[in-house]
Amino acid sequence: MFGTKIIFYEDKNFQGRSYECSSDCSDIHMHITRCNSCRVDNGCYVVYDRTNFTGNQAFLRRGEYQDIQRMGSMMGMTGMTGVTMMDTIRSCRMIPMQHRGQFRMKIYERENFSGQMHEVMDDCENLQDRYLMADCQSCNVMDGHWLMFEQPNFRGRMIYVRPGEHRNFRESSNVMREETLKSSTEDLRFKLLTFWSVDDPLYLQSPGIP
Repeated sequence: MFGTKIIFYEDKNFQGRSYECSSDCSDIHMHITRCNSCRVDNGCYVVYDRTNFTGNQAFLRRGEYQDIQRMGSMMGMTGMTGVTMMDTIRSCRMIPMQHRGQFRMKIYERENFSGQMHEVMDDCENLQDRYLMADCQSCNVMDGHWLMFEQPNFRGRMIYVRPGEHRNFRESSNVMREETLKSSTEDLRFKLLTFWSVDDPLYLQSPGIP
């Protein structure tokens, strides 16, 4: 299997100076002065618009992203004024692809594992409809890696959570409400995340992610 690789470019359409990365990077601007486009050659990444893996996030599979601002708009990451909430990339995490087990997570209505709690093991298009939860602000991931979205049907701003305790989403992200979630258990061709069960990232596709 090919190794992971993502290339960041200073200008749109893969122009200007570039920085090639194959692992996590806490500050891309230490290598280039700005980032307006990128190309994922292999693997999957979560990119952030702030340093140290904070701020707005986006999931990127193998492909070309010639305009970061346009990418944010296509993912539904726009504010009330219509301005995209993600207009640059400052840090990134490489998503491992070796998980083959079950997926299990406890979600909590409020910070520090308080309020209403539910244990989930599969995807959910709308937390409020399924669990009658008005909000979700902390979680404990026991198995698998997950994406949590601000809007129903896997749209809007998102949070990537790895195995472990996540006590307060507000402390590590701009996202204020998570109303949908995905686990990486099914094929993205069926609008579900699969980067843990597919060996070749070439097959990862999703209608919700450009």
